[in-house]
Amino acid sequence: MTWMPRGGAANVRAVVRRRRALAAAGAVSAGLLVLSACDKPTPMATITVGTSSVNAEATCGGEGDALKTADLAKCLKDKDIKSITVDPDETVRFGVDPEIADEGWTVLMNGQPLTDSSKKTYRTIPGSVFFNAQYGASGDSTLVSIKEGEQDVKGLWSFKLKKDS
Repeated sequence: MTWMPRGGAANVRAVVRRRRALAAAGAVSAGLLVLSACDKPTPMATITVGTSSVNAEATCGGEGDALKTADLAKCLKDKDIKSITVDPDETVRFGVDPEIADEGWTVLMNGQPLTDSSKKTYRTIPGSVFFNAQYGASGDSTLVSIKEGEQDVKGLWSFKLKKDS
């Protein structure tokens, strides 16, 4: 049996409590430091076909500043984009965050405007449009982009639509 002076156990508990309090304060401080280093995510754009959907943050821009024409051309050639399969008989639904809608947005197909600018957060287009040569489509896949901004392009969200045969 160990012997401790009277009241010694109380001091040990106090030391343990102090260490736990300091450890908790340190963890909270480290967490706040990590959070302060994070960038705010860009607004999201979503494409839905039937019960499938795909969403993405901006391929380029999306942070409120206008993009340069050279940057825009590079963005349209980006190969690392999300894709979704489209049955030409289905309706393709586009949804954007309110921050994008407030600036006005346009659907581009292979870099060319497919729709007029809109300030709504949602719009639909028949799936057959994306594979119709009349609208500039060729092959079984089409690059579709959402362009933020009516005058200056402030962001671009790109997706690949693959034809469901």
